[in-house]
Amino acid sequence: MSWFESLILGLVQGLTEFLPVSSSAHLRLTAAFSGWEDPGAAFTAITQIGTEAAVLIYFRKDIGRIIAAWSRSLFDKTMRKDHDAQMGWLVIVGSIPIGVLGVTLKDQIEGPFRDLRITATMLVVVGVVIGIADRLAARDETGGKHRAPKQRKTLENLGVKDGLIFGLCQACALIPGVSRSGATISGGLFMGYKREAAARYSFLLAIPAVLASGVFETKDALEGGHVAWGPTLFATVIAFASGYAVIAWFMKFISHKSFMPFVWYRIALGVVVIVLVSMGALSPHAGESGG
Repeated sequence: MSWFESLILGLVQGLTEFLPVSSSAHLRLTAAFSGWEDPGAAFTAITQIGTEAAVLIYFRKDIGRIIAAWSRSLFDKTMRKDHDAQMGWLVIVGSIPIGVLGVTLKDQIEGPFRDLRITATMLVVVGVVIGIADRLAARDETGGKHRAPKQRKTLENLGVKDGLIFGLCQACALIPGVSRSGATISGGLFMGYKREAAARYSFLLAIPAVLASGVFETKDALEGGHVAWGPTLFATVIAFASGYAVIAWFMKFISHKSFMPFVWYRIALGVVVIVLVSMGALSPHAGESGG
């Protein structure tokens, strides 16, 4: 991997990680369209440490409160009803699905799931799902001619059941093209949560999974020696800087804007890839080693 490739891929990772468009799909497609080798699951996992560092800084006050309250709840029973303490437990509970499936499906994630036909299909299908969830949320927020606006849930209403459902939605993002934020936010919207609440929990929920994945991939890379460390670390720094800017913008955007621009973008991109692959102009395994 060249330094130029790492610059572009780092920017792609940072700009798409928090938007409901799938950063893994964009990394895969950027490499395929550019004629570069697929950066691979290890590169994706390691550069995501950069974007999660942006989450840690942006939500540092929330995270600090949650960790402090959760830690006190281990020894003080009266703290177990505290919202921040409960959030700590719910982030742990919500991380279980992706932890189990990530280990179980590791070979598929690094192999068959990276087929561009699967990526393109997921872009379209999940795009439609996000669109339906967005319309449902908009209908509740604005009401209609014969119905009043419906009050949507906040994180104060989050319980174990909903936390696990959020976690299952996040686990779907193990397949390139799904989108971690897209799956979890749309899942939250279907469950009746406000956009901001779903997005905030989505970002907090990603921290343990992404950091754990990055640590394991880093360990494997150190043992296997199959990662270009200079360019990869450079891309991670670029992903951090661009990712932080995107979080700040996205949290303001979702408070009063529809997700439909992202929906149409996903569908258009997915259709283009499907057409190119069907015509033979793009190999479904473009960029892969030996493919």
